[in-house]
Amino acid sequence: MKNKIFIPVDIPQKIQELFLKNYQSIVNKKGNLFLFAADQKIEHLHDDLAGPTLPEEIADPEHFFKIAKKGKIGAFATQLGLIAKYGKDYPEIPYIVKLNSKTNVVPAKHDDPLSSLLWDVEDVVTFKENSGLNICGIGYTLYLGSLYEEEMLSQAAQVVFQAHQNGLVAILWVYPRGKHIKHERDPHILAGATGVAACLGADFVKIQTPQRIDKSLQEVVRSAGRTKVICAGGPSKKEDSFLKDLEKQVSVGKINGFAIGRNIFQKTLKEAINLTKKIAKIL
Repeated sequence: MKNKIFIPVDIPQKIQELFLKNYQSIVNKKGNLFLFAADQKIEHLHDDLAGPTLPEEIADPEHFFKIAKKGKIGAFATQLGLIAKYGKDYPEIPYIVKLNSKTNVVPAKHDDPLSSLLWDVEDVVTFKENSGLNICGIGYTLYLGSLYEEEMLSQAAQVVFQAHQNGLVAILWVYPRGKHIKHERDPHILAGATGVAACLGADFVKIQTPQRIDKSLQEVVRSAGRTKVICAGGPSKKEDSFLKDLEKQVSVGKINGFAIGRNIFQKTLKEAINLTKKIAKIL
């Protein structure tokens, strides 16, 4: 496994073993990543967590942690504050700390998106040392094409570099979005997004699922080079069709994993755990 992992040169030689340990903690034997993403309590406020068709239990943040502990995932991504509240009871989970988030209160038609840092890598390293938790990496969202992209590009470059300097895996959420982006899920613009992630040095890049799941997705993967591409799960769908889409993303699109939230946590604990096993089997 060690020989199959590309170690970026910006990782100091003395901590390459730490990077390998963190990387291996979150991927499967093929080097693919199943990221359980649960940063929605800021991103979407309570929209994803309550409704007439949703189980009441999902509104409790601990629901995320129970799934991450008992489900078959690679890593669990959420904000540092939630990890600080619940991590002591769930020390075995491999964590990815989401460094920035924004709410959905201001509609995109009123202003281009900007998501600034809530914590920096130094905060994560300090938290990791003090807590002893299995913090394997960091995540950062970049809205490519936003009027504020210059600020986010700069922040993304710095967090990737600082993460590597500390032996952490760096994952970028790169979403083309803003008034100047007409088709944010077009494979060609998504290829631009994965190329940017590669230029910033990310180990993985999370993108929205393209509007077409066909060989055009391979362009998106090629553009990323040695940065591995994982696709977001998006809004909840019927399980059978959702799993078929995932299979096609891997077999036809040649992606290296998934970042799934709502399709998992908007279910009862038992249902969610069972679904993670089916998703892991696809990878």
